[in-house]
Amino acid sequence: MANITRYDPFNDLVDDIFKGFLVRPVAYEGGRSEGLPRVKVDVAEQNGAYKVTAELPGVKKDDIQITIDGDTVAVGAEVRNEKDVKNGDRVLRSERYYGKVYRAFTLGQAVEEGSVQAKYADGVLELTLPKKQAAPRKQITIQ
Repeated sequence: MANITRYDPFNDLVDDIFKGFLVRPVAYEGGRSEGLPRVKVDVAEQNGAYKVTAELPGVKKDDIQITIDGDTVAVGAEVRNEKDVKNGDRVLRSERYYGKVYRAFTLGQAVEEGSVQAKYADGVLELTLPKKQAAPRKQITIQ
């Protein structure tokens, strides 16, 4: 038996305009495809370094890419779907995500790329990003 519902184009338009307005106005992500998972990140500052903790469940260590460009950090990963369907089995529902995820963010200060440390265990990536020492100010005398 089929479910029949009335199409209301005005309702869809209003939903799209106010999507996220009352629920999460600050975190609205324009241009992002809904339904795709996102790398969840915590950033803390301690002892002259940034400490980044990112959730990457189901990702193998070799499938993670980290790039640093000045004060911009990008974390990308690919989740692979290992199909374990046996001959004659039929998949009724599959909710596990597979594909690529990516997250980039800017820190307040440039990072010393040569001293970055990365650890990955149990689906959690931990980055220690030492801050680059700012060049001391030099006052120039006018002749």
